[in-house]
Amino acid sequence: MEHKYVHKVPGSGEWAVEARGLVKAFGANRAVDGVDLTVRAGTIYGVLGPNGAGKTTTIRMLATLLRPDAGTASIFGHDVVKEPQIVRQLIGVTGQYASVDESLSATENLIIFSRLLGLGRAEARRKAAELLEEFGLTEAAKRPLKQFSGGMRRRLDLAASLIAQPPLIFLDEPTTGLDPRTRAQMWETIRRLVHTGSTVLLTTQYLDEADQLADRIAVIDRGRVVAEGTVDELKASVGTSSLHVRVGDSHRIEDARHIVERVLQVRSGMSAEAGSITAPMADADRVTDLLVALRAEGIRLAEISVQKPTLDEVFLTITGHGAGEKASTEAGRPDAEREVSV
Repeated sequence: MEHKYVHKVPGSGEWAVEARGLVKAFGANRAVDGVDLTVRAGTIYGVLGPNGAGKTTTIRMLATLLRPDAGTASIFGHDVVKEPQIVRQLIGVTGQYASVDESLSATENLIIFSRLLGLGRAEARRKAAELLEEFGLTEAAKRPLKQFSGGMRRRLDLAASLIAQPPLIFLDEPTTGLDPRTRAQMWETIRRLVHTGSTVLLTTQYLDEADQLADRIAVIDRGRVVAEGTVDELKASVGTSSLHVRVGDSHRIEDARHIVERVLQVRSGMSAEAGSITAPMADADRVTDLLVALRAEGIRLAEISVQKPTLDEVFLTITGHGAGEKASTEAGRPDAEREVSV
């Protein structure tokens, strides 16, 4: 599903992002531990992982907000460490509220941002009106930002990042906390950005968001890329069918998991919170053998099903835990991914 619209940047070639071996440590903890990413210009690339996996730290290194401890990265061929000023002219970054003054209106804030970027007074006003229309904020344009809802603020944040029409846009969890309707509106806006010439790299912990938007996906867990490919490639990597088992006695889930892996001869994923096990399965006939083995061990099942794998099950199988469960590396560093040094 790769888009045919490619934003041409002189001398950039076809790659918007090329990163090799990126490392960033906070104290003894490696928040990012050797990440490789290659993003083709004119596409939407998703970085998928739970809280604390290293997504935001990776984005901040690519956006020149954090200096890598090791590895290299370039944006349209420009090194993020050696040429940060050029890189900053090529990118737009969201993730912080776009406002100069809470008491000013959305229009006034966007005009100020436009003027700071060098636009003339008339052009700044025209650009502000255009962006507010694009993001469905025209009716609220004159209201002070302190009266905006979270969804409205998120849309204004994205609008502000587009004032300079950057060829590459980083969206760090752009729809976290939004209601379903606003999320769908944001998805449509993101698709339009690519169709009008931009490349988008977005981080998300929402599996359906990556499934809906991304041409390619990197699954990141505990600071490392553990899988990469198109949605279809990732689903195919865990087999033609997916087994879902929910154990009746939650304290027996580890026993059940060992039996699943022994009988099916595969690696499984487990969500302790849901009391469920997910595993790839090439041969549906083995379900009978599994049921016999579970019964022999006295393990009672609440539910069992075999179906085509979803992206959720792909993530669970690859990482061994659900996308909504925090990576263990988050422990002990609550502020690690918020640390910024420009």
